[in-house]
Amino acid sequence: MFNITLIVMGKLKEKFYLSAAEEYAKRLKGYCEFHLYELPEYRLPEDPSPAEIAAGLEKEAESILAKIPRGAWFCVFTPEGKTLSSEAFAQKLKDVKLSGKSSACFLIGSSFGISPKVKEKADFKLSMGPMTFPHHLARIMVMEQLYRAEAIQSGSKYHK
Repeated sequence: MFNITLIVMGKLKEKFYLSAAEEYAKRLKGYCEFHLYELPEYRLPEDPSPAEIAAGLEKEAESILAKIPRGAWFCVFTPEGKTLSSEAFAQKLKDVKLSGKSSACFLIGSSFGISPKVKEKADFKLSMGPMTFPHHLARIMVMEQLYRAEAIQSGSKYHK
């Protein structure tokens, strides 16, 4: 069975986000082995300098890189990434599977972004569009799109 790993920075606290995440994790397990890693965001001062932000992102990079499964296709969500429709995203994931990879790993960075070192490791950079979303909501949106991609590939009526 194909493995999908989602790495996120920070923990969900709000009950409605937790409930949605649990629901999509449950649904995804019908299609794949799904793993979610919540990593702590590096604590920065109230008004961090660019140097402090860069140092924080480098610290986060260490924990992120340690969680990427060996041999996995790696995708980061970043504003400068490519935007895809749900159907194109499903096709991208299908192409990864057909390439012989047995796993894919996705990353949602912290509120200050993702270290350039981590972005360099990515096989693909994906954008959720030009709008800004709260990180907790972005996690739910990504989980839903992963589920939708699997449903599209299986021919399910969910996408209709």
